[in-house]
Amino acid sequence: MTTIGKTMQDAMNEQINKEFFSSYLYLSMAAYFEDKNLTGFAHWMHLQADEEREHAMKFYNFILDAGGHVQLKAIDAPATEWKSNLEVAEQVAEHEAKVTASIHDLYELALKERDYAAQVMLQWFITEQVEEEKNAAELLAKLRLIEERGTAVLMLDHRLAKRGGEEGEDAE
Repeated sequence: MTTIGKTMQDAMNEQINKEFFSSYLYLSMAAYFEDKNLTGFAHWMHLQADEEREHAMKFYNFILDAGGHVQLKAIDAPATEWKSNLEVAEQVAEHEAKVTASIHDLYELALKERDYAAQVMLQWFITEQVEEEKNAAELLAKLRLIEERGTAVLMLDHRLAKRGGEEGEDAE
């Protein structure tokens, strides 16, 4: 049986924590939007939170499948208040860029450690982060474009409410 190296195992356990934090962050953002009665924005954030939890579980299962030991750590509390919808979108874009950098660091480690199984698994995440950053950038660009004008925010809220749970499932 292939055994994951300690360095890779530790780094992936850290990534599990980062992914669960991401889920918490998006769940907090969903609550923020619920409080503002922007249920479409909240829906979008709930789906993001679910995806991040799934990402954490991919790392969790990979570690176990590779003969390693999962070590769950405390999850930092996310922010709960933002000045505006635009500020939330800016934080989403910044956060996804950090996640991408973290995935790239893991891939570099997998190359250094000659962990071929991890390299293959991380390829999925590299591709996934292209989509995540694209979605975050689109949300940010739209909010910048409308400059939080009430009617336009409601229109975007309605559109975000139609996002499906699976890739390519936007209902229009």
